[in-house]
Amino acid sequence: MSKTASLARVGLVYLIAFGAATAYVVAGPDTDHLWLDGLIADLIATVVVFVGSRTLKNSSCYDPYWSVLPPFLVLFWFFAAEGVSGVDDGRAVLLIIVVFVWAIRLTGNWLYDWPGLHHEDFRYAPLRDGAGRAEMAADFGAIHLVPTLIVFAAMVPAYAVLARPGEPLNWLDVVAFLVGIGAPILQFVSDAQMRAFIKVRQPGQAMEKGLWSWSRHPNYFGEISFWWSLAMFGIAGAPEDWWWLVAGAVAMTLMFQFASIPMMEKRSLERRPTYQDIIDRVPRLVPRPPRRRTTA
Repeated sequence: MSKTASLARVGLVYLIAFGAATAYVVAGPDTDHLWLDGLIADLIATVVVFVGSRTLKNSSCYDPYWSVLPPFLVLFWFFAAEGVSGVDDGRAVLLIIVVFVWAIRLTGNWLYDWPGLHHEDFRYAPLRDGAGRAEMAADFGAIHLVPTLIVFAAMVPAYAVLARPGEPLNWLDVVAFLVGIGAPILQFVSDAQMRAFIKVRQPGQAMEKGLWSWSRHPNYFGEISFWWSLAMFGIAGAPEDWWWLVAGAVAMTLMFQFASIPMMEKRSLERRPTYQDIIDRVPRLVPRPPRRRTTA
């Protein structure tokens, strides 16, 4: 199946998914809690995408959900909370800009790199196969539901900014904005460097140039930085609530540190003989100058 045909099928799934989510927030029962309305709409869309993944026999149908959902939530909370007293409009605008810059870059990256429905993320099949008869439950739970819940938790600071009274704009908002804009720029550069390397790499060669010489996963560092920028926006508006505003960013960090990165590194060690040397010298996540190679 061609990439165009694959994108058309996945696009139809998302049109149905977010059509159903929008129908819920517009005409569904009112819970009197905008965060809960957003969560229910999120879960409805996730279930539709899961059905689409099963129908298309490819769990990578879920992959763009990560970057498509946040703009939906911020727009819903922004318009639904219109007129709420004490919401700082300046902070709300800065946060929305950060979310859309990040989402456009990440979605565009997926559109550019995903070859079509003949390809599925290498991590998904082992998760399903390892569950045996519970394969469908593992597909829904591990590949669809858990990421949805983590992303929603990391979006809670956006809800706090857009739908609750907060402190006036302050210096932490400036830091959050700079980090939030810098994160997708770092990801854009690291992805471009990786694409250029892939075109000329030799079999088994590992990337260790540019940003990738300062961090083994600069794209993941950018991703984590984006979610922490949202937490900082939330804390800027409600510093006394910091303890629950950081929960989603912490969960996101732990997911990358203990799930995504170990799986990527295991695969690299199996396929690239020089990767252990890179592990020994190049930082795992936070960029810094690499260690020098030791001579025998």
